Amino acid sequence: MTRALIVIDVQESFRARPLWETISNPKIADQVNRLARLAREAGDLIVWVLHSEPGSGDVFDPALGHVRLMEELQRHDTEPLIHKTSHNAFTTTNLQQLLTERGVRELTVCGIRTEQCVETTTRVASDFGYQVTFVTDATATNPLAHPDAPAGQSVAELLSDPRTLSAEEIIRRTEYALAGRFATIATVGQLEAAGESRA
Repeated sequence: MTRALIVIDVQESFRARPLWETISNPKIADQVNRLARLAREAGDLIVWVLHSEPGSGDVFDPALGHVRLMEELQRHDTEPLIHKTSHNAFTTTNLQQLLTERGVRELTVCGIRTEQCVETTTRVASDFGYQVTFVTDATATNPLAHPDAPAGQSVAELLSDPRTLSAEEIIRRTEYALAGRFATIATVGQLEAAGESRA
């Protein structure tokens, strides 16, 4: 086992926020399930990661009950589930230990949000020497407010602000930043095709 699928923050916390209506990929769980099936068929490790902010009082506070995998996801009991409190999946978890113990050198990453926790994990993994595949269509993000936008914007205000960066722009810029430097960019379909050719 030299490969692992890392599923980052595909959790109910995001659906508990009004901003979910702007998400770029509302069916992300379907894409993740496809990747999980592919990983299991290849005998690869799958690690599920949840983001947690204990005591915050918001949707990432475990006390509110939203810090759990999206109900559509099909996780097997033997697959590790870890909780992080940092943007990347390494710093506040035992992820690297799990990977090292199993001899993993290649990672496939997916999850929420494209440019935040998924990209940050990808960059750290690359620095640690892993060969990383970033599966863009198995990530999701929201439009991003301008740094000077007022705090507490409503969804309507966010979308009407001409300075707001669209989810599509964020995804494109993330691909540009990662490709050839930190990761190989791929789609679920491309990985499924590659799996079929190896079979």
